Amino acid sequence: MAKKTQDTSSGKITLDRKILVSIINLAAKEISGVESVTNSNRPWLKRTFKRNDDGVEIKFEENGALTIDVYINVYIGYSVPDIAYRVQENIRNSLATMVALKPLKINIHVGNVECDKEESQNA
Repeated sequence: MAKKTQDTSSGKITLDRKILVSIINLAAKEISGVESVTNSNRPWLKRTFKRNDDGVEIKFEENGALTIDVYINVYIGYSVPDIAYRVQENIRNSLATMVALKPLKINIHVGNVECDKEESQNA
């Protein structure tokens, strides 16, 4: 499904998938220690057939629930569980604030630790 439609008392709100992907990408990259949101960590078959997803997979369940999978790379020297938790919370807060959506699940997949250039730790 490419769009999410919500009925309100004053009409319908339709959100394109690209808007949700943009919000999720920005929310993930705001967290200190996240190197990138990337498509390269996804399984080969999904990368081949879904090239324009920028490392974010959004699934709308039939009951209206939203499930999100985000694939990230992190910098060396950061706690991976801490970064994953903070990314989940930031995505949840950003979606609630910007488009009034409350996702059922936010799955964070850490695929790589970037060792070449270490970000200065301000966390």
